[in-house]
Amino acid sequence: MAKGTSSRQFVTVFVSLIISFGVQAADLTIGYQTGIDPSKVAQADGLYEKAIGEKIAWRRFNSGPQVVTAIASGDVQIGNLGSSPLAAAASRNLPIVAFMVSAQINASEALVVRNGSGIDTPEDLVGKTIATPFVSTSHYSLLGALKHWGLDAQKVNVVNLQPAEIAAAWKRGDIDGAFVWSPALGEIRKTGKTLTDAAQVGQWGAPTFEVWVARKDFAEKHPDVVAKFAKVTLDSFADYAAHKNGWTVDSEPVQKIAKLTGSNAVDIPELLAGTTFPDAQAQQTEALLKGGTAKAIGETATFLQEQGKIEAVLPDYSAYVTDKFINP
Repeated sequence: MAKGTSSRQFVTVFVSLIISFGVQAADLTIGYQTGIDPSKVAQADGLYEKAIGEKIAWRRFNSGPQVVTAIASGDVQIGNLGSSPLAAAASRNLPIVAFMVSAQINASEALVVRNGSGIDTPEDLVGKTIATPFVSTSHYSLLGALKHWGLDAQKVNVVNLQPAEIAAAWKRGDIDGAFVWSPALGEIRKTGKTLTDAAQVGQWGAPTFEVWVARKDFAEKHPDVVAKFAKVTLDSFADYAAHKNGWTVDSEPVQKIAKLTGSNAVDIPELLAGTTFPDAQAQQTEALLKGGTAKAIGETATFLQEQGKIEAVLPDYSAYVTDKFINP
């Protein structure tokens, strides 16, 4: 009898431990995009799973607004998106928080116009059809460029297409130009010329950047997971910074990025060089997570409101940015 009671108690305790573990374990789905960055190598090598200690469901998205929708619904816990969709999401009080700046976009997003389209100067854009994914960083850069050039955005036929749709529309001759990122950018550059890029638009007063965000409730319940995720990403940045001269077209890291994103390996070294990947020390500065990022989100939101893309701007965006998951 005593033996049977002991066995039942053991089973009860064992089941309780399993249930307890299940409650504590993170149900992790990560939303990523096709932007070119060193963390794609870590993703391809399974380093995130190794560091976090559990299986990760990776979901590929075509644009930031799609990532925002998935995070808001609870389908995705951590996601990668640009400053423009982040500003739009925060302005709607969605439960997200940016925990690291994953890229400061420079030449990796650009406005390319078709050869033979008759577009030689910015003024030639009037009446032309220019595609970009709406409320993305590229869309924000396009609107910023038009504003800088003194062009009425209403006089340019700006259409909403996802990157894959842009590449297809370009091949059909349906559009005259596009502001987009790779792999679509690499494709349209083959038969087009760059009119401007995100780096130049940033100098004109409309900088863009990308961030990794998490659902606030997930980050609160699993701070260790978010911190480990950030560390793997920052380690990948450090590896690139230390060996960037070796990341050539035929190198293993570049080939892994090409396979994961669908980009042409020939374009990847240049795209990497055209982006800044802030290290841990840079993350925890007034320019980024300790104030600058929140300020930039607010400025982006103000611009989006002026363009009629969002209804309201919050007085302060600091609640949507944190540096507590970055360990220098």
